[in-house]
Amino acid sequence: MKQKQLTITILTFCVAAFSGMKAASAASFSVIADGLYNAGGLSFSPDGNLYVTEAGIGGSGGCVPPASGQGDSLCYGTSGAVTKIENGKTERILTGLPSIALPDGTGAGGPRDIQFDATGKPYVLIGYGANPAFRDRNLGYTDLGKIIAPDFNTNSWTSVADFANYELANNPDGGDVGSNPLGFVIDGNKLVAVDAGANDLLNVNTDGSNLQAITTFPQDILTNPIFPPSDTPSNEPAQVPSQGEAVRSQFATQPVPSGVAKGPDGAYYISQFTGFPFPEGGAKIYRVGADGKSSVFADGFTQLTDLQFDAGNLYALQYANQSAWKGNFDGSVIKIAPNGTRTTLLSGNGLESPSALTIGADGAVYVTNRGDRPGSGQVLRIENIKSVPEPDSNLGVLAIAALGIGCLYKKRATKPPINGAVALK
Repeated sequence: MKQKQLTITILTFCVAAFSGMKAASAASFSVIADGLYNAGGLSFSPDGNLYVTEAGIGGSGGCVPPASGQGDSLCYGTSGAVTKIENGKTERILTGLPSIALPDGTGAGGPRDIQFDATGKPYVLIGYGANPAFRDRNLGYTDLGKIIAPDFNTNSWTSVADFANYELANNPDGGDVGSNPLGFVIDGNKLVAVDAGANDLLNVNTDGSNLQAITTFPQDILTNPIFPPSDTPSNEPAQVPSQGEAVRSQFATQPVPSGVAKGPDGAYYISQFTGFPFPEGGAKIYRVGADGKSSVFADGFTQLTDLQFDAGNLYALQYANQSAWKGNFDGSVIKIAPNGTRTTLLSGNGLESPSALTIGADGAVYVTNRGDRPGSGQVLRIENIKSVPEPDSNLGVLAIAALGIGCLYKKRATKPPINGAVALK
């Protein structure tokens, strides 16, 4: 097993469990879109329609090595898209976007998130999932690893900022060079994004100026980590202990930030996916204040993919309830109340490998489901979300009162925004 730590950046490969949480009530849901290809972030526009990104299935173009350096290459195509959901109908309104994927269409990097500013102007974040040094060299000019401003009317777009190149030039966390921007929010005239490969939080002005890292996230040191059996297929074969090899008692793993939301207190909240071996209960929610310093806001989760605030609660999305090598991909939607109480709104029962969520003006939770399955992705509308709190949960949020934001939750009484200006993803 190699000592070198590798950042896991493609969420389709790795899942784990949310330990100790039980569904407190059975929320119902309906499928409002189906047949999506590696569905990612979703957002409501000011006109009330819902838009979702599709990372695509790569193509037959140039290829780059995967982040692990092991296994099949990720090959380029223009199969990425943005799909509009209106009155129960779906339409791909932006096509030809860059995409890379494994030969079977999984593990895709491509369109990962979409947001609208206060004027209704859309921005789309394009993922990558490999070393940026290979991007231009192997693929030629492409918008992988960038944020773009699309024009739906002309099926065209302009590049706004290049996160992958920023990682290549600066490598803020000082670790392995890799880039896979996954989620962002619009905060005034700033685009604030997480890069799961670079392990950082960045911002850039909407005109593309002043791109910089706000903060980086630390590696986690696992004690007595649990690895898949030595004969288990893995996207990190070099890190699965060989037969008879002694397992180290401590193991450093990458943080892998996966989503960002702006809280009622003005701080940014970041979900953690975690890196290999994806410890159960090892994922956190970080809070990054105005000073750029990060602190742990909540812990005890497993492989979170997204966060979203409504007028007072924080919703966290868990990709799966067991590790990937256990073969179960049931996920969870978890509500965290201002007093720290956690409630599982939906766990399994059709919720499988979800990748992102947003809150509608109707108060329902919208989730991209089966986000790792090309051609089988869905958008779900989850209703009846007023669940019974779980008083026995021992995985509570770190004291919100200590962070001084409880009163801010109470003061906000308006409906959740749908224009992307605050924490819509």
